[in-house]
Amino acid sequence: MLDQAGPIRAGEDLNVQRLEEWLRVHLPSGGALAVEQFPSGHSNLTYLIRLGNQEFVLRRPPFGNRVKSAHDMGREYRVLSKLWQMYDPAPRPYAFCEDKDIIGDEFYVMERRRGLVLRRNNTPDELASNPVAMKQLGLSLIDNLAMLHTLDFEAAGLGNFGKPKGYAERQVNGWKKRYAMAKTDSWSEMEELGRWLQDNIPSDSPAGLVHNDYKYDNVMLSPENLTTIVAVFDWEMATVGDRLMDLGTTLSYWIQADDQEDTRRLAFGPTMLPGSPTRHELVDRYAQMTGAVLPDMLYYYCFGIFKLAVILQQIYVRFARGMTTDARFAGMNISVAALGRAGIKAVESGRY
Repeated sequence: MLDQAGPIRAGEDLNVQRLEEWLRVHLPSGGALAVEQFPSGHSNLTYLIRLGNQEFVLRRPPFGNRVKSAHDMGREYRVLSKLWQMYDPAPRPYAFCEDKDIIGDEFYVMERRRGLVLRRNNTPDELASNPVAMKQLGLSLIDNLAMLHTLDFEAAGLGNFGKPKGYAERQVNGWKKRYAMAKTDSWSEMEELGRWLQDNIPSDSPAGLVHNDYKYDNVMLSPENLTTIVAVFDWEMATVGDRLMDLGTTLSYWIQADDQEDTRRLAFGPTMLPGSPTRHELVDRYAQMTGAVLPDMLYYYCFGIFKLAVILQQIYVRFARGMTTDARFAGMNISVAALGRAGIKAVESGRY
């Protein structure tokens, strides 16, 4: 049940000799070096590093990366360096390497935590066949996000980590620009959704520390209690900004059983299993846990849909341009189109 590493995927191997030389200098450990890779993941790459009887995790950007802001290892290392002392699910980072000659890009090394990461097809029966547990797990996920959003980021030393003023406008403009740069197909719904977001940008909401990619496969569950979150990963887009934009991103990953068929096929996690909360129930729980009076979350959900589609488009363009041969990426442009349609359907219906 624990998240296990395995053989390194083709084309994603590291320069083990140079890495070992660097590790010997920066980590107080001995013994033989062994490197494996954790499964799944469409973006940054995660490896298990064994030095004798000690284990660490190494994170680096994908090969062929052209979007540094989406794979900023230095940013991830800096936020974790402050956050791990105040937010228990944040793993402790140990060392950062900005020398791209070591393994071909920047990377950092952090502690290894043990547990289960839920992906597309690995939900254990004790969750999948237990609607009560699935309900509790969904609420735990949103409770943990609410805890992050209400954290005193100033006390954590992250007061200068972002620019909350005008955050929503910058996000919309930025993701529209990224889409234009990575565009390979003409999907009219994506263009229409981008225009609607631009024309309806809300005023700033209260600022908080935001994760920016918070979902099931970026959290780790306790093996002793699968409804308890013991770690949160993938902090490379974290910043101080509009908490509702972050909640909207989480909602966009939350596929429901009553969503349209081509959206359901995306299946980012076990969010459609019996007992899973609905998106509206997640919003209600978030309001309860933060004490916030929330506006209609339609805009923030639609922003999350657009952002998610752009992330998939950025992954797909690497495949289309021959920067990666990973067959998992071959049909992602179709998923981009499906998300565009889902966003426009939400706009037209007024429901998220």
